[in-house]
Amino acid sequence: MTTTSSETHPLRTTDPGTLVIMAWSGEAPDGHDMPYLLACSLGDAPDGPEAATAAVERLLNDNGLPVGGDLVDGNVRPSLPVTLLVVAGHAVVTMPRLNAKCPVRPQWLAAVAKRGYAYFVFTTRPWPEASGQSVTPDELAGFAGSDETLKAAAHIVLPARSLRS
Repeated sequence: MTTTSSETHPLRTTDPGTLVIMAWSGEAPDGHDMPYLLACSLGDAPDGPEAATAAVERLLNDNGLPVGGDLVDGNVRPSLPVTLLVVAGHAVVTMPRLNAKCPVRPQWLAAVAKRGYAYFVFTTRPWPEASGQSVTPDELAGFAGSDETLKAAAHIVLPARSLRS
């Protein structure tokens, strides 16, 4: 007889592999720039890209962030376990078991200052090509805007905080 264990194993920090975060801004339907953040794994988890995908999905689900589901609006969910701090030209995203920082451009800073939030896409789809090199705007747009990436992601409106607020 075969049995399946329902035991839950703790998520190890190495399970998703290397996580990267990138920031950009672009015109939104309302005619104003939207500050965006994209987080993804490089797919270099010890157990392979499929394991990285599963680990990122588990990380998101464990934090109440549905993959491929509805937009999570942090402006109306004060208990959201994900925060965005904008400090010294960087965006710092923090959630349980994750702390990521990326440099941001002046256009992104202006957009987040105007809106008071950023649109955060955290995808379970690995992007190995983002490893160790500069990603061109076209490559970023191609990956971040693809249906495959967007359907495999949690979408979050993250209120921006600064050290002054």
